[in-house]
Amino acid sequence: MASLSAARSRSILRAMRGRRVLVLGDAMLDEFLWGKVARISPEAPVPVVEIQRESFHVGGAGNVARNVRSLHGEAVLVGVVGQDDAADRLREELKAAGVEDALVSAPGRPTTLKTRILAHHQQVCRADRESQGDVDKPVEDALIASVATALRGCEALVVSDYQKGAVTRRVMRAAIELARRRRVPVLVDPKVRHFALYRGATLVTPNQLEAEQATGLRIRNDKDAAAAGARILKSLRCRAALITRGEQGLSLFEQGRRPVHIATAAREVFDVTGAGDTVIATLSLALCAGASLPQAAALANVAAGVVVAKLGTATAAPEEVIAALEARE
Repeated sequence: MASLSAARSRSILRAMRGRRVLVLGDAMLDEFLWGKVARISPEAPVPVVEIQRESFHVGGAGNVARNVRSLHGEAVLVGVVGQDDAADRLREELKAAGVEDALVSAPGRPTTLKTRILAHHQQVCRADRESQGDVDKPVEDALIASVATALRGCEALVVSDYQKGAVTRRVMRAAIELARRRRVPVLVDPKVRHFALYRGATLVTPNQLEAEQATGLRIRNDKDAAAAGARILKSLRCRAALITRGEQGLSLFEQGRRPVHIATAAREVFDVTGAGDTVIATLSLALCAGASLPQAAALANVAAGVVVAKLGTATAAPEEVIAALEARE
């Protein structure tokens, strides 16, 4: 088990302020249509939602960057957008969130847009507009150049892979090599189909299902998690793996060290949307601030507990993390 006092947490959170993180991955725009249901459609047995308002949020890799900003770090976002209204809106939202825009435009490719319709604070349905194919070579070239430029002022590189085409084999290899030259840690929120691409990263953060699919092992307890963690470390040759296990908390595995299991910090769970983004954003900033991996994981666990108690794509502020820690103590 790993524990982290409120005093040490305050010290880490203070040291996180102003630390600069580069986030590379699939940028998205989240659109929320809020309304109420008063009747069923005469055309089909579906509810009719009377839209009362709409809101937009930075999603995907952009939400990792937004979490970095919420924790008082600085964030640069490298990803792909189209040349459309959604791209314009996404850039506006990034600016409003204080995230530096290093996005690459891909002609003829749509900006990933996820539209969620909610009624009475419950999601009724979601509509996605996107392209899932890998970007072509000119866009890869532009992404690699953007990473090379942005990385000069950053202390960590986070790869947020949603398998929407930005994280290709070539882009991933180049990003890891650029980070290695600058001695910058690379943290990856992975997708199973791309697992081999992350070889050489510092840390990967699969959830339990992803860890099971990647290793072929079923995880029912800490012993099973340890076996899966060891297999991930061996196959990816990475320094560490952090498996997020829902209500079972987090399990951290480092090369040459004993596993560390961290009990969940969540008291109430309303919405797990974006919790993984909060975990990896907190991890990256905490490592920049000089925390050990177990300390960073314990702090990330508390931050995720704050986020899952909120509805929708949310973030955690330092004062919320401290309050959650004090409540536990």
